Amino acid sequence: MGRYRAITMGVSTGGMAVLRALLGALPADFPLPVLAVQHVSPLSGGELALLLDETCAIRVKEADDQEVPTGGTVYLAPANYHLLLEPEGSLALSLDPPVNFSRPSIDVLFESAAEALGDALIGVVLSGVGSDGSRGLRCIKERGGTAVVQDPADAIAPGMPLNALKLVTPDYRLTLAQMPQLFITLSEQ
Repeated sequence: MGRYRAITMGVSTGGMAVLRALLGALPADFPLPVLAVQHVSPLSGGELALLLDETCAIRVKEADDQEVPTGGTVYLAPANYHLLLEPEGSLALSLDPPVNFSRPSIDVLFESAAEALGDALIGVVLSGVGSDGSRGLRCIKERGGTAVVQDPADAIAPGMPLNALKLVTPDYRLTLAQMPQLFITLSEQ
């Protein structure tokens, strides 16, 4: 096994297009699990996961409580649930109050995954409004993980990347088009 054990990513505004472009460029045999939060309406069903799964080579599904993530699969936080990574490596879903006005919250996922995986984690802040993901990305960096921020000039909504850059000096500041190759390269280390 390489250095990294998972990628976490968070996106809000423009999420469907962002995730389709990013995940659609990953191969079916991508070795790392991807844990993702997309800000969605509490009333949303699982349509996002179904649509992405139909258009991406990598498998995309909604996360299930107590599921153990495996490589080659993207786990999306279900609507109205926080997604966490437990210390022993399983996923957990939580109905705790919203964080940064969001449930699911990117910070909740990033902070729990940083606690569980330390320097074996990659955190990615993508397009969105507000500051969700900034504190969590700082937590990932503080525990030795790798921080990736979408270049704000490349984002549909630059707020989340700009706020992340205020708190964190990322290891990589990239356009969306540059990220898949980075993730493939890092997964081979």
